[in-house]
Amino acid sequence: MNPIPYTATTRSGPHVIPDAQELAPGLVLFRLPDEMRPTNPRRWRIGHRSSGLAIADAMRREDGVNGINLLAGLADWTKDADTLKTELTTDAVFMTLCPVDCCEPGADRMNSNVSHNGRYTDNDIEQAARAAADEQMDGLELIAAMAHTVPWMGLDTEPFNEAHARILAIANPDEVAA
Repeated sequence: MNPIPYTATTRSGPHVIPDAQELAPGLVLFRLPDEMRPTNPRRWRIGHRSSGLAIADAMRREDGVNGINLLAGLADWTKDADTLKTELTTDAVFMTLCPVDCCEPGADRMNSNVSHNGRYTDNDIEQAARAAADEQMDGLELIAAMAHTVPWMGLDTEPFNEAHARILAIANPDEVAA
């Protein structure tokens, strides 16, 4: 799917997102730019295409895709926002999204800039491997620790598994060889 420009409506004014994806008619998914809500660990946003309004946030891209798939059957999202607000309740929207871990936009906040959640570097791998080795974590303990920390908790399944394997190979090569 080709990226499209999308103008998100925010309290501070419009914010142009150059690479949103319209995954269902009227519904877009995009990664929040680093400067947009940097304390929000949920970096994927579902938006209403015509109004630019936020609908929900997701921790992982795959959760946002699943959320759009569920929302697509709930309403005709090509309608204007005012019409949709009369046809839908917030409860109906979030009851639909709850099974795929999508929540109200901006609901989660952390105490620092976590805009890099879901993106990691080789340096992040090395730091996590040192910490895992220092704590003598086995593979399961490492998964549990990664699942609740930035940048790992924002990764989709495959990148998470790849990062876990790389960290474990450095931190505990004996476990990987076994």
